[in-house]
Amino acid sequence: MDELATFRLEAFFDRWEFTARHNLTASDAQTTTVGELLSLGGGEAWEDFGRLPLSYVPARGGDELRAAIAATYERVGPDDVLAFAGAEEALFWAARLLLGPGDHAVVTVPNYQAMESVPLATGAAVSGLPLWSGSGWDLDLDRLRSLLRPETRLVAVNFPNNPTGFAPDPAAFRQLVALCEERGVRLLSDEVYRGVEPHPAATLPQAADLSSTALSVNVMSKAYGLPGLRVGWVACRDAALLERLVRGKYYTSICNAAPSEWLATVALRHRDAVLGRIRSIIATNRAVFDRFFAEHADRFDWIPPVGGCVAFPRFAGDVERFCRELVERAGVLLAPASVFASELAPVPADRFRIGIGRRDPEPALARLAEFVRSYPG
Repeated sequence: MDELATFRLEAFFDRWEFTARHNLTASDAQTTTVGELLSLGGGEAWEDFGRLPLSYVPARGGDELRAAIAATYERVGPDDVLAFAGAEEALFWAARLLLGPGDHAVVTVPNYQAMESVPLATGAAVSGLPLWSGSGWDLDLDRLRSLLRPETRLVAVNFPNNPTGFAPDPAAFRQLVALCEERGVRLLSDEVYRGVEPHPAATLPQAADLSSTALSVNVMSKAYGLPGLRVGWVACRDAALLERLVRGKYYTSICNAAPSEWLATVALRHRDAVLGRIRSIIATNRAVFDRFFAEHADRFDWIPPVGGCVAFPRFAGDVERFCRELVERAGVLLAPASVFASELAPVPADRFRIGIGRRDPEPALARLAEFVRSYPG
């Protein structure tokens, strides 16, 4: 495997995430405390958690966790689930085991960089499927057809998309799954933002439910707002592939932390309450951000997210300089387009990622507004 490229987003966060006063580019939804999460399980949950042994758990994930995950799918059972230490580990091993020299993959652009850099590092040829149509975000299935080759082994997509918040309509997503099956191509679907769409009709079906060979990747970090648990998973009805993936996992995390799996199980069993809280926060914030961008329409073009809790607005000017001076002078963190640049296809260079999933964004937006009013241009 070739050397991996510098992970621009994580390097950016390593510099700024915990030093900026206001993090307005966060990709996760509002988190909760251990106590608040345990309260969902009732009084006995506290006692049960206190008695939890700090021992190893099964490499595939504990039975209760995998059953709770499987319950969020229509056609996936517990044996079709493999737990990982976050979605990052799942993406790494899926690309590592499905691709190699002589193979070809297609990935959506813009993307979470691991979806691009890990396939490239395997020695496979990788093509980018741009989501930017020139006037908005779109899934161009005709463009995807033109990119497929006889040696294409993998199509990797992320919907709702990070950093744009775009998601195709469910009918288009089903056509995507059908196209991959028709061509004998494995579909890897990163679904970490699924479940907090403002309109239920916008919620996409899960790839692992639609196809017996597709992989659905998910995690507790984004839509559930529980990144500190570091619990992710792959759902796939291909038992042979899951066996290969778990053998890869032996070389990285081996297994998850027992307290994390236990708490993730509680959250999944109370999924409606957990996601309902996040949807409420996003709905409240959506109105706040809509007003902000309407008031500053001369400086920004705002396309609100179809799903998830991130968006990729346009800044009318040098976005790299703007974001740098904003964090240095005003303490407000936004991630500029360069962080999401791709080797495979152009990403609009005048964009930045903003997060709308955390509670009480008004102080950060007020500071941003003050900075914008004084900013030349």
